[in-house]
Amino acid sequence: MTENLGCRGSGDASAPLLTLWAQTELKLVFLFGFFFLSFFFFFFFFFLPVSIFNKGRRNLTSTIMKLKPNQTRTYDGEGFKKRAACLCFKNEREEEVLLVSSSRHPDQWIVPGGGMEPEEEPWGAAVREVFEEAGVKGKLGRLLGVFEQNQDRKNRTYVYVLTVTETLEAWEDSVNIGRKREWFTVDEAIKVLQSHKPVHAEYLRRLQLSCSPTNGNSILPSPPPNDNYPHYSTTTGAPSTGSVLGSSCR
Repeated sequence: MTENLGCRGSGDASAPLLTLWAQTELKLVFLFGFFFLSFFFFFFFFFLPVSIFNKGRRNLTSTIMKLKPNQTRTYDGEGFKKRAACLCFKNEREEEVLLVSSSRHPDQWIVPGGGMEPEEEPWGAAVREVFEEAGVKGKLGRLLGVFEQNQDRKNRTYVYVLTVTETLEAWEDSVNIGRKREWFTVDEAIKVLQSHKPVHAEYLRRLQLSCSPTNGNSILPSPPPNDNYPHYSTTTGAPSTGSVLGSSCR
């Protein structure tokens, strides 16, 4: 009987310690759970949305451009995407050319241009694209040439010369995607374009080699109904980026 009482007394003495330990352990589990839930809440309801927002803001331009209405790609019989662009000059001396910021890389400059729509003439597509991308209107001059690119993307671009007569303060792409524009001398533009758009730089090299800067605007009071010019292959100075199928100084 005495031994049993001694054992019971020993067990009773350790019971408060076990209870205290259990309470402490429960508190630790509660604190751990609280911190875990707090981190979970912070990550999924603050950090993750902010990260997604910032990433979305960086990619907003490309996303908008991909979802741009009426952007139907057209191809010729050889599978080349049909494009049109304009070298937009401040005046007929053709000393300063207008470049616009890239939609996918806003810190890079490009020549305004884009894909032709179904049933659209090249000159009409060129005028439309510079109005949408650069916010300018002008007098359409000669067709500089058709530039072919067949490395990473197969496309053929009709490149025209245009003298700017009207500049809008706000235009479609400036409002929708924050596109910028800036005037460059021809030599400056070639240097700017060469690193990331060598085909665009080739447009300007071809311009320098084509003919004297008269723009041909005086004999083109209105856009031509078609492009009946000789097509021929020629070697360009671009580093294996494309070739000129045809050009004409009218």
